[in-house]
Amino acid sequence: MPTRSSSDVIVVGAGVIGAACAYYACRSGLSVTVVDRGPVAGGTTGAGEGNLLVSDKEPGPELELALLSTRLWRELADVLPARVEYEAKGGLVVASDEAGMAALRDFAAAQATAGVTAREIPADRLPDLEPHLAPGLAGGCHYPQDAQVQPALAAAHLLRSSGARVRTGEAVTAILTGAHGEVRGVRTPAGELHAPYVVNAAGTWGGELAALAGAHLPVLPRRGFVLVTEPLPRVVRHKVYAADYVADVASGSAALQTSAVVEGTPAGPVLIGASRERVGFDRTLSVEVLRRLARQATTLFPVLAGVRAMRTYAGFRPYLPDHLPAIGADPRVPGLLHACGHEGAGIGLAPATGLAIARLLTGHEPPLDLGPFRPDRFKPEA
Repeated sequence: MPTRSSSDVIVVGAGVIGAACAYYACRSGLSVTVVDRGPVAGGTTGAGEGNLLVSDKEPGPELELALLSTRLWRELADVLPARVEYEAKGGLVVASDEAGMAALRDFAAAQATAGVTAREIPADRLPDLEPHLAPGLAGGCHYPQDAQVQPALAAAHLLRSSGARVRTGEAVTAILTGAHGEVRGVRTPAGELHAPYVVNAAGTWGGELAALAGAHLPVLPRRGFVLVTEPLPRVVRHKVYAADYVADVASGSAALQTSAVVEGTPAGPVLIGASRERVGFDRTLSVEVLRRLARQATTLFPVLAGVRAMRTYAGFRPYLPDHLPAIGADPRVPGLLHACGHEGAGIGLAPATGLAIARLLTGHEPPLDLGPFRPDRFKPEA
């Protein structure tokens, strides 16, 4: 019988991944305690744009996860309150020249074999979708499955709907184990919490949490900035980005990369991302990054040149070397499961991740092959 200090499962991390794990675990009949050293959505989730994308993923395991999550987000949109701002707006990927358009066409054709819907848009029809797009583009592809959500609100309402016990402001300082190395719970400054299962949904700090249990998981932070404009009429209807964004997402480079992703929001401001660089947990504001983002955004949408940027914020994507998250049971530590390392796709991939974890916790078959996401696939460096 669960008590105030015991439950069936402890989820470490109150971002959207942890919230989804708690939601589906509770729906499966398990008692869940969620622990986070900060507030709900205080890490990567709160610094995200809320992208729910299939358009940027090539055929493979991450795309399978994204397609399942796309379906689950649609279901969740009927359960969660409207203020989570779920919007099935669709995405528009544009090419600046014929070579880029040919590459985009080939990419979309490969995605179609995996279940992605993409429609080629000739240059003269782009204004039908986005009237304020710059002239002279070679064309684009419309992805109706792309969507958006307000990530911090989505995480909060997933947790509220789950019925899980939530303990914020408590850092996990140890993973408790038994005589045979099996998980028994966690220790925080407030005391011990007991459970036979612990889910590592600690995002960028997932590697540190794994290390507390003696497991190697090389999660690294990858910094990104987002520009937020003043509230506007709906000048950007879809999630719009240039085709080179896909290459930046797949790159493992530590160097700075920027490729504009521009989207309107129901509240009015336009969000402008995305940058990527590995600089540890350095939050120093980079004027160079902001200049690049603004220049690229106004190249796509000249109308934004006269718009004020009201604020900017930085976040850290939890990056793993092969660009795939760690999802599943850790064979090295009985009772430890991982759900982290989703890089910039965590908002979009959260429901499928949470459902997979819940299925494993209850002894059921996961909804897709988790082999590519094995947490023990990385060898410790010598």
